[in-house]
Order: sequence, then structure tokens, then C-alpha cells
Amino acid sequence: MAIPIANSVASWFLKKRLHQMELFMKYPHEVQNELLHQLIEKAKNTEIGRKYDFGSMQNYEDFANRVPVQAYEDIYQDIERARQGESNIFWPTTIKWFAKSSGTTNAESKFIPVSVESLEENHYAGSKDMLFMYLNNNRDGQLFRGKSLRLGGSKENYFQHETVHGDLSAILIDNMPFWASYSSTPNTEISLMSDWEVKMDAIIQTTIKENVTSLAGVPSWMLVVLQRVLEYTGKNNLLEIWPDLEVYFHGGISFDPYLEQYQKIIPKDDFKYYEIFNASEGFFAVQDSNDSKELLLMLDYGIFYEFIPMSTYGTAKEKVIPLSEVEIGVNYALIITTNAGLWRYHIGDTVRFTSASPYRIKVTGRTKHFINAFGEEVVIENAERALRKAAQLTQAEIIDYTAAPIFMVDDEKGAHEWLIEFNTLPNNLEDFRNCLDETLREINSDYDAKRTNNMTLKKLVINIAQPKLFYTWAKSKNKLGGQNKIPRLSNNRDYLEELLALNESLKGRRV
Repeated sequence: MAIPIANSVASWFLKKRLHQMELFMKYPHEVQNELLHQLIEKAKNTEIGRKYDFGSMQNYEDFANRVPVQAYEDIYQDIERARQGESNIFWPTTIKWFAKSSGTTNAESKFIPVSVESLEENHYAGSKDMLFMYLNNNRDGQLFRGKSLRLGGSKENYFQHETVHGDLSAILIDNMPFWASYSSTPNTEISLMSDWEVKMDAIIQTTIKENVTSLAGVPSWMLVVLQRVLEYTGKNNLLEIWPDLEVYFHGGISFDPYLEQYQKIIPKDDFKYYEIFNASEGFFAVQDSNDSKELLLMLDYGIFYEFIPMSTYGTAKEKVIPLSEVEIGVNYALIITTNAGLWRYHIGDTVRFTSASPYRIKVTGRTKHFINAFGEEVVIENAERALRKAAQLTQAEIIDYTAAPIFMVDDEKGAHEWLIEFNTLPNNLEDFRNCLDETLREINSDYDAKRTNNMTLKKLVINIAQPKLFYTWAKSKNKLGGQNKIPRLSNNRDYLEELLALNESLKGRRV
């Protein structure tokens, strides 16, 4: 597609879409309530709809009073029935795709239903809006001069029942419209390869011949691929390979630990980084300006939102509230009802609102990925802010990390133990340790209270990981590539002990 024609077509769609977005930004609660009504009406004759009598529901209060908040374990049996070919259980249209969740909350996979409606009205709508917002903010952008380097996972057919499961990215790529597939690299066959290391080589061989203008994928795995590209080509940075590279669309995990490494391999002052908030369960929010890290919550993607204040989460006083009752600066667990048949589903992510007009959020972590062994309530947002400051102070570069509590034994105080893999070691490890500890105290009053006079917590402990420790661990778990994530924080020592043992075994060995 010629650049002027492509830009004109995009401009037409952009104007139309911006008008729709203005509507939900101006009337957010009305749009959400109407959406809930539509979801309930559409599913009223499903098994779930009959069970909770959707047909007689008049308002949000009826919905909240009758339908319980649910975790995956609560709906597992219904999803397994759907995977085996049964229909009209929790959504009226037939569901043939199931996104295999790569969450790190437990060892077993989750299979999240993806309906035709969620594919078109949510996931693809989010991808288009991501592109439109970038183009709206960068009218001189030349994305259509080249292609987007995308990273996808793999999929498997469940032939007996004609259903498919795999990484969400694989499902999206496999069903992508022609125009989107044409503007992406590598091709679908390579993108859906199951062997990550074979796929990496194929990606490199293909993409170095293309004019890549944008990147799209999870930061950790994208960085692995890009570093391999530089090794293969012998180039100093990516602009020597792809001079028209102008933007990276990223999501899945926090980008903060990776920013400096990307800036080093893409040394371009006006290069753009655009964040999205999506998951196997849906596409939720998009960065809508060049410089802000806040994400616009998308209210017309077929998802109805509810929230649990983390101050009450998991307690007898736990309270679920709609969008109209959220407060700025409060940490919430996210609850969703979707056009794929997830009803008041506990997704496991936490967010904090930065604005209510329009509604903008920051992703703060996971409900199961925090450390609160001593009442300190350290979340991923705290950890990565403190790590970044410590790295800047000591000229360090961090690849990956995990942390867990050291529990009290007899009269011994507790502590936090960190395992960090560095690309560049701190020029002074003790300064790094002090800065990490002090910054956590500055930004988290609960942590500070426990650290005061070593009342409950001693100063944190740092272990240096062997090169490629986390990559080796992920490979051993068959979790390379795709949407797979490293467990950052844990309230127990299971992950940490396993990684420490592996780290010890790697000493003196080349990986």
C-alpha cells in the first residue's frame, strides 16, 4: 500500500474513531451501564444467564447481588466443557479459541475463552486504536513505509473437538486480517513456530531483510530477539539495520527495567515507546499521548469493569465497586465482565487511577505478586521504581529479578531477599543495596515502618544472578517467548529457592 493512500485511509478511520472515544470519555458511566445491559441481554439464555436469571435483571445492583466474583478455579469445569465442544454455557456464540494463559500464579495453564465478539470488538479494536492514537500524535509518522516486527506465541489444535488453544498472540496472528498480516513481519508460519530458539533464528533471517518501522511484543522477549539480531549482524545498534524504526508498542510486563537497554540499542532521541494494557482475558487500556505513561481505560471494548480496593482485598470487609466509585491514587484489583463470557472475573492485575476525567490508570502489579509477609505491602510498582533509581545511581543495567521474604526464625528479624541478573553490574553493590532499601522506605510507608530501627525487617539481601539465569529457568519450564513472564515478587520462597539452587548450579558453567 502506497504511503499517501495508507495515511489517507488511516486518517479517515481515525476521525471516526476519535468521535466514538469522545463519547465514552464524556459519558463513561452511561457507556459502561449500557454495555453491561447489552452483555446481560445477549447471554440471558445461556446456562449462566438462566442460573442467575439475567432476564429479570434491571440494573447494576441486581447484577452485583446475584453474580459472585469468580476466579479461574470457579469456572474451570465450564471452560473445560466448552473446550470439548459444548456451547451456550457462558456465552451464546460458539467459542473455538482459548488463550492459554502464561500467568505465573501457578504451574498449571489456564484456558481463557476468546469469542468472535471479543476477537473483533476487543482485541483487534485495541490494536487498531493503538495505531490510531500513535498516528494522531505523530502526523509525520512513516509507519507504512515498512513493516512491524511482531512477536507471537504458538498454538495447538484440539482436533477431537475442533477447538484451538495457544498464546493469545498466536490466536490473533492466526486470525489477522490480510492488510494487517501484509504489514507485519515475520510471516504467520514463522510467527507460530512452537520452538522458541528455532523461531528466533527464523525471525532474524527474515526481518533483517525488511524495512522494519515498528516493534510490537513483550519487552523481555523482544529484547532477547533484538540483542540476537545485533549479534548476528555485527551492528552496533538497530538503526544501522532499520534506519526508519520509529516506535515500539509494548505490554504484558512493566517496561521500566528495560528502558535504558532499549535506549542503548535504539539511540534515537525522538523514538517513541507506546504502552498497552492487555492480557489473555482482554484489551483494557492504551497510552494516548507521546510522553505520558498513563493509560486511557477503554470503555467500549465489550468489557464492564469493577474494582476491589486492595486495602480490603481478601478480608471480611472486601468490597467490589463500579467505575463510578473509584478514587484517584487508590490501588485496586481489577474485576471484568466480558463479551467472551467471563462474568465478574478476577483477572489478578492491580491498577491505580491517575485521572477520572477521562479515566486513566497505571498498572501496579498482580494480586498474587507482592510481598506482605510482615505487613509491608510491597508491590511491583514500588520494586521497579526503587530498582530504577538504584540502577541509575550506580550505572547498572538490570535484565531480570525476583524477590521474596526471609521469614523470622526465633529472635532473628525478617528481611527481603533479592536475586538480580545484571547486564552491567553496579559500580558499587553496597551503594545499590542502600539505594534500593532507602527508596523503598521513601515510597512505601509500611515498608519504612517495618524497617525503622530494624523493628521487623533488616536491610534487604541481594544475590547476583549468573548470566542467563532467568532465561535458563524459563527454558526448563517450557516458558520461552510469547507472553510468558518471570515471577517478580512472591509472598513465599518457592520461586526464589528454585532459582537460587539453579543459580548455584550455573556457577562456573557457560550457558
